[in-house]
Amino acid sequence: MSRASLIRVLVVDDDVRVARNHQELVETLPTFTVVGVAHSAAEALTQIRGHRPDLVLLDLHLPDASGLSVVRALRSAEEDPGHRTDFLMITAVRDIAQVRSALHGGAVHYLLKPFPLSALRDQLERYAVARDRMSAEGEATQQDVDRLFGLLRPPAAGSLPKGLTKATAELVAGVLRAADGEVSASDVADRAGVSRVTARRYLEHLCADGRAGLRLRYGSAGRPEHLYRWVP
Repeated sequence: MSRASLIRVLVVDDDVRVARNHQELVETLPTFTVVGVAHSAAEALTQIRGHRPDLVLLDLHLPDASGLSVVRALRSAEEDPGHRTDFLMITAVRDIAQVRSALHGGAVHYLLKPFPLSALRDQLERYAVARDRMSAEGEATQQDVDRLFGLLRPPAAGSLPKGLTKATAELVAGVLRAADGEVSASDVADRAGVSRVTARRYLEHLCADGRAGLRLRYGSAGRPEHLYRWVP
């Protein structure tokens, strides 16, 4: 794929480590490229106007202004009808009014921190497929529309991603439910008798399904440790 055909992404987060993690994830996806990283609303607007990205991974809690102000400023100033920047909100802000404002501003999705990086990867892949279909020519059928909107929605609660089984999901859920507080994927793997990679996949599914919570514990160096807990 040529660089010109890649989906251009701007990463915006006030936490340098989080921004770096998101940048590294985006750069592992073959259809995306990161054109910049910003840590404030002012810097985000400057880079959006300079780079004209296709998609912005936008934190709402920024040191100088809300991320929503970035969306409003850009929407009011958009002059090129042939180019529109999309926003994928990534934030710890859980206020319903803010969620509603983000959706009304045209956000393609809203991810609540903390979340497993697989959730971000899944949403980016869905966005890439949806964007490709939206670029097609001709008339759309209702089936086309339903399929397109379905790509931008998360999977239905309780559904299992491809490759996961109900029996193992229940096993991992049982181990997590019985745990005393937070545990790592390695802890769950040992107690369930599965590999760490398998435990991690099922734990990420439980997080995406709302039955588990995730906290990232940062050390002095390296990647953060993922700690999981059961959500009653």
